[in-house]
Amino acid sequence: MNRLARFPAFDGPVHPFPERIAIVTDAWSPQVNGVVRTLTTTCHHLASRGHAVMVVSPDQFRSLPCPTYPEIRLALPAPGTVGRRIDDYAPDAVHIATEGPLGIAARRYCLAQRIPFTTAYHTQVPAYVARRTRLPESVFWRFIRWFHGPAERVMVATDSIRRELRDQGITQSTWDREKSEFELVKR
Repeated sequence: MNRLARFPAFDGPVHPFPERIAIVTDAWSPQVNGVVRTLTTTCHHLASRGHAVMVVSPDQFRSLPCPTYPEIRLALPAPGTVGRRIDDYAPDAVHIATEGPLGIAARRYCLAQRIPFTTAYHTQVPAYVARRTRLPESVFWRFIRWFHGPAERVMVATDSIRRELRDQGITQSTWDREKSEFELVKR
């Protein structure tokens, strides 16, 4: 339960920017989906370029099934746990990959400590949750703007998602996971 997923650096040349990267995600193995696949690939890519990566994920905490989607487990971290893990690892960069309980805890910690961070918008959260709850998408867009607003950069999957985020008021610099290096903001 206290285990941290680590992708140690290899014996090759080290990149001149962040060497220790913390990724916080509410989507991880044993889930099988595009978010987990993207993050796993990203972790291996970063490690192959000489970065050390620590992943804080739901399998490290007690959890409960997500209402209406029990295959997704919602982590229940004790207050301060996510922040302590980030602090103990002392990363050069923090990437918050999802908007769930772990992502919210990491966001809270980074803002309180004035640590810059990046986020990712992997999926059409407002439309998806609106369909499941029958509430208007606008309710969930407010949350998405709140969550991603303080991020230095937001990783997006496509140009159309980038445009959608900009149309919704998320205007800070974004980068496409398919077209560019995984750019992070140093701590």
